Amino acid sequence: MELRTLQHHLLQGFMLLSLISNCYARFVVEKNSLTVTSPEKIKGTHDSAIGNFGIPQYGGSMAGVVVYPKENQKACKSFDDFGISFKSKPGSLPTFVLVDRGDCFFALKVWNVQQAGASAVLVADDIEEALITMDNPEEDSSSAKYIENITIPSALIEKTFGETLKKAISGGDMVNVNLDWREAVPHPDDRVEYELWTNSNDECGVKCDMLMAFVKDFKGAAQILEKGGYTQFTPHYITWYCPQAFTLSRQCKSQCINHGRYCAPDPEQDFSSGYEGKDVVIENLRQLCVFKVANETNRPWVWWDYVTDFQIRCPMKEKKYNKECADGVIKSLGLDAKRIEKCMGDPDADMENPVLKEEQDAQVGKGSRGDVTILPTLVVNNRQYRGKLAKGAVLKAICAGFEETTEPAVCLSGDVETNECLENNGGCWQDKAANLTACRDTFRGRVCECPLVDGMQFKGDGYSHCEPGGPGRCKINNGGCWHESRNGRAYSACLDNGDVKCQCPPGFKGDGVKSCEDIDECKEKRACQCPECSCKNTWGSYECTCNGDLLYIRDHDTCISKSGTEVRSAWAAMWVILIGLAMAGGGAYLVYKYRLRSYMDSEIRAIMAQYMPLDSQGEVPNHVSNDRA
Repeated sequence: MELRTLQHHLLQGFMLLSLISNCYARFVVEKNSLTVTSPEKIKGTHDSAIGNFGIPQYGGSMAGVVVYPKENQKACKSFDDFGISFKSKPGSLPTFVLVDRGDCFFALKVWNVQQAGASAVLVADDIEEALITMDNPEEDSSSAKYIENITIPSALIEKTFGETLKKAISGGDMVNVNLDWREAVPHPDDRVEYELWTNSNDECGVKCDMLMAFVKDFKGAAQILEKGGYTQFTPHYITWYCPQAFTLSRQCKSQCINHGRYCAPDPEQDFSSGYEGKDVVIENLRQLCVFKVANETNRPWVWWDYVTDFQIRCPMKEKKYNKECADGVIKSLGLDAKRIEKCMGDPDADMENPVLKEEQDAQVGKGSRGDVTILPTLVVNNRQYRGKLAKGAVLKAICAGFEETTEPAVCLSGDVETNECLENNGGCWQDKAANLTACRDTFRGRVCECPLVDGMQFKGDGYSHCEPGGPGRCKINNGGCWHESRNGRAYSACLDNGDVKCQCPPGFKGDGVKSCEDIDECKEKRACQCPECSCKNTWGSYECTCNGDLLYIRDHDTCISKSGTEVRSAWAAMWVILIGLAMAGGGAYLVYKYRLRSYMDSEIRAIMAQYMPLDSQGEVPNHVSNDRA
C-alpha cells in the first residue's frame, strides 16, 4: 500500500509540475485576419485565433457569408436533428457559420458544422478575455475519429465582435467576411526554417498515433524540400526534470537519466511493468544524435528515414523498443554508430547532457514564438503552426513561408513524390552483384519488401536480409549460398532440391552461406596415405602420385606396379592368340577329315562297283556269301 501511495503522489507531483509549467509558460496565440466587407456600418478588420484542428488555408484567403443558426447555437448536437443545412447553392458564396462557445469541445462544434455543409466556423467567446487557441481534447479517444476528419478552417473571435455580427444578422443584413491567412506565417526570404517537437514514445495515445502517421506521410515532401536547399528542418524533443526531493526514488530513477535531470512519463503509466520513462528519454536522445550526425555529413534528411523505420521495426507493442533494434536501423541507413554513441554520452553520469540541456533551453519561447508545452508542436519561421497535422495542410503552411515568387516547384504542384530508393537503397536489403533490391518506391515514401524474381519469392524482413526459397532457387544469385571460381573451376554450396540449406561441396568446409574453405586432404590425412603415395593439395581436391614405376588407384587409395600390369597384359594377349590358333587348327582339321572321308568313300564305291552291281547298275553275280559260319 505504501508503494502505491508513493506512486500516486509522485504522479500527482508530475501533473502539478506540468500545470505550473503551463501556467507560467509564455503561450503565443497564432492569429489570422478577419475582415468584414459588408454591411457598411460594421466594416473593418479584426483578429481571430486559428483553431488547432482542421486545415487553415495558409498563404491564402477565403470569402463567405456569415449565418447564425436559430437553433443548436452552440453546435453541440448534430444539425440533422434540427433539419438544418448550411450547404451553399451553386454560384453562391461559401457559408461561414457563427456559433457560441460553451457546453462541449471546440472540435465537436466544428465537426457538427462541417457535417451540415459549412465551409468555415467562427466561434464567439462567451467572456471578455484575450483570444485563446482552440485545441483538441486531451487524450479523448472518442473524439479522435472526427478530429482527424475535420477539414474546414475555424477561428475564435472576441465576445464583443461576435455580438456585433449577431446583431447585424438578426437585423436582416447580409454579412460578408474575408478570412485571410496570407500573413499568418512570416515569409522574409527564399528559405523556410521549421521545427517539429516530437516524441519517440508510440504508446502515448491518440496524439502520438496522429504524430507517427504524419511523420511517415510527410517524409517524402520534407526530404524533397531539404535536399533542394529550400528548407532548414530541426527536430526537437521535450523533457522534464525530476523534483530534487524525489531524485533517489525508484519512480524517478525509472523515468529519468543523468540523476533526475531529464525525464519522460512512464509510457504505460505503470511503474511496475513494461517500458520505463528513461527508455523514452534515451531513444529521444538517440534520435537527436542521429539528426546531428546526419547533419554533420550534409544529410539531415536521413532523420526522417530513421524515425519512420524505427517506428515500423521497433514498436513497443512487439517488445522491440530497444538499443539492439535501433542499432539495426542505424546500420541499414549507413550511419556512423560510434559517433552517435559518443554524441549520446553517459545516461548514468551525474552531470548535464549538452544535447538534452540544449533541448530544455529551446523549449523556452523566443521572439514571436511562445514556449513549447504541447506535443506535437510544429513551428514554421518561428510561428507555431495551428491546424490539423496532415501532409497537405503542413506543406501549405511551409510554402506560405517563402517570399513570393521564390517558392519551389513542390509548392506549385499537387503532386509530391520522390524516389527514396535511389539513395542508400532506402535503407533496405540489396544484392549489388545480382542487381536485386527490396526497396519499392511509393507515393508516400518507400517500403522494404523482399522481391519476386522469375517466379521465385525471396523471404525475409526486407531490411537486413532476403533469401530465395524453394526449387530453382540456385538459379537466382546462387540461392544466397557461397560460390567461387578459380582457374576455370567453379564450386557452389547451393543444393537445388527444394531444401533451403546451403552445404559446402566435397573438398570444402564452412557454413555454406558466407564461406567454404578448401580442405587440405594431405595435411588432414584424408587421402593419399599409402606408404608409396606422395600427396599435393589443390583447391577443392588433391593430387596423389606414386614412387617409381607404381600407379595410384584413387578408388582404393593404393599404388600398384606398372611392370606387373604390363606382363599380365602380355600373357593375356598371348593366351588369346593361342586360343585363337587352337580354334583355327581344330576347324581346319574337321574340314580336312570331312573332305578325306568323302574322297575315300568315292574310291571305295568305285572299287566295289567292279565286283558287285550297285543300285544304279544292272544285276551282277554275287560272289560273296552272307551266311555266317
